[in-house]
Amino acid sequence: MNTDLAGITVFVTVAEARSFRAASERLGVTRSAVSQSIRRLEERMGVALVQRTTRSVHLTEAGERLYQSVRPALDDLGAAMEAVGEMRERPSGMLRITVSSIAERFLNGPLLATFLATYPDIRLDITVTDEEFDIVAEGFDAGVRLGEVIEQDMIAIPVSNEQCQTVVASPDYLARQGAPAHPQDLPKHRCIGWRPNPQVAPYRWEFTENGRDFTVDVNPRVTTNDMRVMIRLACAGAGLTFGMEETFRPYIARAELVPLLEEFCPPFPGFHLYYPTRRNVPLKLRVLIDYLRQRRRDT
Repeated sequence: MNTDLAGITVFVTVAEARSFRAASERLGVTRSAVSQSIRRLEERMGVALVQRTTRSVHLTEAGERLYQSVRPALDDLGAAMEAVGEMRERPSGMLRITVSSIAERFLNGPLLATFLATYPDIRLDITVTDEEFDIVAEGFDAGVRLGEVIEQDMIAIPVSNEQCQTVVASPDYLARQGAPAHPQDLPKHRCIGWRPNPQVAPYRWEFTENGRDFTVDVNPRVTTNDMRVMIRLACAGAGLTFGMEETFRPYIARAELVPLLEEFCPPFPGFHLYYPTRRNVPLKLRVLIDYLRQRRRDT
């Protein structure tokens, strides 16, 4: 049986008003429209719901039973619709985001802490991963990745300045082993490499010379999927490592690491927040988009 919510609403209004005329005034329709709606509902259900006389309207036993059943359900439906309407006016709910582990500025704390303080009814579920997958199929609202790896059918907005990668090593390592003069010297050094998981080959270090891009297979002595391990080992003098300059910046400032081969590491487009094309972007995501755009303008 098809559920006729409009017919049910008319029936409940008639049951409470005990009058077709009063029900029509409450609903803003004609008495004829109310009568026809009740008649169609009775025909679909195959039972009389209303007894009507010249002076009053009474519910049949079936009508009384239906009224007692649907009245609470209509109240729940109204409350649900009101709650959704409030979400349109007040950002709230769970916002699921997948973020690359090297998106340092996005993950460093203050950016998201200020956002949460601004929108106290929004909750964040952040999955940090470097795996590439369909965010829609996996149930994420948005993702943060380098712009060059984002699918073309996504909407992407920049959330960082241009980035660059660099080779770094500790002063102790350089004192013992010397510094490479060219990326092609790297295989002769002890290197600390990265890969997203054990099933994938170690990441080849990327460089540019005279406008030509090239990669170097450094044959790392240590490979990990954790940037913190790479940094700790490099600071301890275990070898050279390679990654985002922004990630290494605090260690460079404290002279724990030294940048190398910078002339071979030009800048490139940075990190972007990306999300699927939608006609109606959820308010919780819309306010994050606006917040990130404003923060980028401010900085």
